[in-house]
Amino acid sequence: MTDVEEKPMRIEVSRLIAATPHEVFAVLRDPHGHVDIDASGMLMDATGEPVGAVGDRFTVHMDRRALGDLPWQDYDVEVVITVFVPDHEIAWTIEGRLKPPLRHVYGYRLEPADAGVLVTSYYDWSELDPSWQSASGSFPVVPESALKATLGILDRTVRRRRRVEQAL
Repeated sequence: MTDVEEKPMRIEVSRLIAATPHEVFAVLRDPHGHVDIDASGMLMDATGEPVGAVGDRFTVHMDRRALGDLPWQDYDVEVVITVFVPDHEIAWTIEGRLKPPLRHVYGYRLEPADAGVLVTSYYDWSELDPSWQSASGSFPVVPESALKATLGILDRTVRRRRRVEQAL
């Protein structure tokens, strides 16, 4: 068995958010929502419209200095939507400066709950392009703690957006 086979290749974390699935999904389909909730510190800004289907894309302006693992700053990636089920699940992969693309996937599943919505954030690198498998020690790029923190920021962002909408 190789090191790649022995290591987990997916992280999932969940949090109950006192909101509707629609309120949460509105943040997750919005390019600026991705920047607003990012706990890694890499997402600086975004360009594009809220996504509405598999295959939709938007640009995220990145700065890798937050992780301190690579000397990259001020670069762009394309977020490519791979799963889009309104108010239930959204997932995407990244295309950018690395060729071939890594084929790692980030996503969220939303499950209605009595007190709101159970939001599960996942990061999966099991379909990593074979040419990158020797670098699998670099994965996960984003640690579990950042996924957990992002869910907390998502909760806060949904609450703030709700207050703004109610004030209008």
